Amino acid sequence: MKWLRELPVLPLAVVAILMAIAPIQPKPHLVEKLTMLMNGELVRPLDIFDLFLHGAPIALLIIKLFFLKNAMTR
Repeated sequence: MKWLRELPVLPLAVVAILMAIAPIQPKPHLVEKLTMLMNGELVRPLDIFDLFLHGAPIALLIIKLFFLKNAMTR
């Protein structure tokens, strides 16, 4: 996880926000895929890939912020 500790927060946050809202019209893919997941409609491999593609930067950012919080409390 050394690479994650060395990854700068600001560029990661920018990528996470952009991937979360892309494309803006008609509905962001992340919102669409999460809705499909909650409705049990996320079955196509392309949709599953889209969910991981648009959700991965957010997951990395959350993990990175968790590591930063733990490092600051020590």
